[in-house]
Amino acid sequence: MTRQAARDAFLRRAGWGGAEAAPLAGDASTRRYERLARGAETAILMDAPPDRGNDVEPFVRIAGHLTSFGLSAPRVLAEDRAEGFLLLEDLGDALLARLVAETPADETALYAAATDLLVALHRHPAPPDLPRPGPKDMAQAVDLALTWYAPGCGRETSAAEVERCVALVAQALADLPVEAPVVALRDFHAENLIWLPERSGPAKVGLLDFQDAFAGRRAYDLVSLLEDARRDVPPPVRAAMIDRYIAASGCDADAFRLSADVVAAQRNLRILGVFARLAMHFGKPKYVDLIPRVWAHLQGDLAHPALAELAAFLADTLPDPTPDRLERIRHACGTHPTP
Repeated sequence: MTRQAARDAFLRRAGWGGAEAAPLAGDASTRRYERLARGAETAILMDAPPDRGNDVEPFVRIAGHLTSFGLSAPRVLAEDRAEGFLLLEDLGDALLARLVAETPADETALYAAATDLLVALHRHPAPPDLPRPGPKDMAQAVDLALTWYAPGCGRETSAAEVERCVALVAQALADLPVEAPVVALRDFHAENLIWLPERSGPAKVGLLDFQDAFAGRRAYDLVSLLEDARRDVPPPVRAAMIDRYIAASGCDADAFRLSADVVAAQRNLRILGVFARLAMHFGKPKYVDLIPRVWAHLQGDLAHPALAELAAFLADTLPDPTPDRLERIRHACGTHPTP
């Protein structure tokens, strides 16, 4: 059976056979999304082929966890986990990123609502079945910056340099104050958040793209929101949201700010490598345009004194994204196998 035939059969079983369908912009994965219309009703089809490395089970499980205490994850209307199909509640298309672009005066209020959602989420312990990566696991992901981004810029790196970078990041993470892990949704940013003004409290912010959630540090999703690879968050808004989270959660301010910088450095190093790989290996040049913003975020993170050794190492190892180097990555789009 073709994928199209399997899709049509799933929709017939779900009572949505023959519905009008319009493709939606996807993410950086191999999943596809469609908005279905049946009269006045709409729903979202997630098409996540298992033979392309997808598994819808984490999405279903985490959505259930989030909705169990009143957050706005899409309800699962029908599912075929074996075939990789989900029919989901349609939360609409009022993305925070679009609303802020249309009405910049609302930016602080919208970001405050997203920050308040994280405060509410973090009042609940992470489920025991979530992945719980430790400092070494998190640090290993930064090797992409040295194995994809640096070579893409023309700077080949050695195995010893990769090992050193991973070790420095792992040590910085291990040195952070101990805290109880919370749910880290991983891709918590303005293009994955839906404004739902008819709902109340933290449910006003709808959640998308959380299937890769893990048990992690409180700061992870907040820095994902505030150090967005796709849009500039003004420094006063960033500072205000960190203050807001600290005040509402009651966490230690100095410890949280340290954690935010260290976690953000790990995250932005990983993203540099991910974006270079998406361009060079998967032929997606649009991600090259985002690299300078990620680089700028990383430089801000590395200014923390606790990251001085890592900052010095990276200054000698990672080239800055000059126009010529970015063009070099673009020129290599889709030409590089996995190293």
